[in-house]
Amino acid sequence: MIQKSIILVFLIVVSCSGILQAQKTFSVAVDEVKNGKIKVQPAIPKDGQVAEGTELTITAKADKGYVLDAVYYSVKGRWGAMYHECTAPTFKVVIDQDKNLGASFIDKEEVKNLMVASNIVYAQPGVKKLKYDVFAPEGAKNLPCIVIIHGGGWMSNTEDIMRGMARELVKDGKYVVFSIDYRWAGKGDGDEVGNTMPDLISDVFGAIAHIMEHAKIYGGDPTRIAVTGDSAGGHLSAVAATMPNKIGDGGFGKTPGVFEFMPSYIPKDKTVEQVRDEMMAAIQVAAPSYGVFGGQLLNHYSEDPKADDTWKEGIAPLSNIPNAEERQIPHYLTRGTTDMLIKDEMVQSYVDALEAAGQRVKYDQVEGAGHAFFDWKPDDRTKATFAEYGIKYIGEMENFFDSVFYPSN
Repeated sequence: MIQKSIILVFLIVVSCSGILQAQKTFSVAVDEVKNGKIKVQPAIPKDGQVAEGTELTITAKADKGYVLDAVYYSVKGRWGAMYHECTAPTFKVVIDQDKNLGASFIDKEEVKNLMVASNIVYAQPGVKKLKYDVFAPEGAKNLPCIVIIHGGGWMSNTEDIMRGMARELVKDGKYVVFSIDYRWAGKGDGDEVGNTMPDLISDVFGAIAHIMEHAKIYGGDPTRIAVTGDSAGGHLSAVAATMPNKIGDGGFGKTPGVFEFMPSYIPKDKTVEQVRDEMMAAIQVAAPSYGVFGGQLLNHYSEDPKADDTWKEGIAPLSNIPNAEERQIPHYLTRGTTDMLIKDEMVQSYVDALEAAGQRVKYDQVEGAGHAFFDWKPDDRTKATFAEYGIKYIGEMENFFDSVFYPSN
């Protein structure tokens, strides 16, 4: 009896002391910070090993002449570092994997006379809350709206990656910009049932419906909308431009030949038919950048056994371009000449189809640029690429939008 008691006490002591199971730790490092400072509490140990579940608080402060762009942590992703950002000066981060911490600061002139409203939730059809950010010039009143849809292979990134473009498009005081997020294809958001491409498209239309309902709050005109996006967002913005007529409650592929999208947000005082008709009239110009418009790279992500090539046609802008006599939707298209993912012939086939339908289109090839030159991230390389290629062609994009919304200028 005494021996059993001694063994029991020994097991309790061993278990409580962590000898049986050591506490798991992860590597945490702080990136070089320029034009500002950050403080991490509690302090990271010298060996960089932080216990699982530890909550770290990052506090950022800009140097004179600069403002905070974002506080962040990054983890390894499909295409290198994937950033999770917060535009507030204090960010709480729970350590559950290896992470890098840091902050990005920008010249205060970049946000002069700019109003930003972040993380406006428009729907929650799954685990993730769907949101958008608003960028408006101070004193905005009845300005045309630009909706930006981010890229990331339909399976990564958030609206944060397009904030550089949003700031550029607002600088001249002519537009109110809305940068939107949507569900990721598959189960990346944590949903038990994988999200399909029709789900993502439904989110895009839901975001635009919510924006149209609330645009006046930020000085925007809900009856005048431009859409843009890059890569996967290039596809989704082209869908928004060419296919709002497919908004409806008929389902996607449930009935042979019927491919409709039910927006993930519908205003309480609107029918789906009203949303469709109003959106068809409001979306007047598009700038899908280095996007996928049809072909093999396009995936419906459905596990329905009935899914076939007609389902791909149902999500392909290339197959759904309206005739200009029915609805005009001018397009401005860009692609980097060294883009190894999106080939010239892929974009050119869309250009040809637009022109065959009588649509006005301009296609700029950006000499020397690769993929994703409109993206914005905290790292120096992405910022340099944006400065070299993005800013100029955002200007060209704005000029194209001006030709629709400010034709007399």
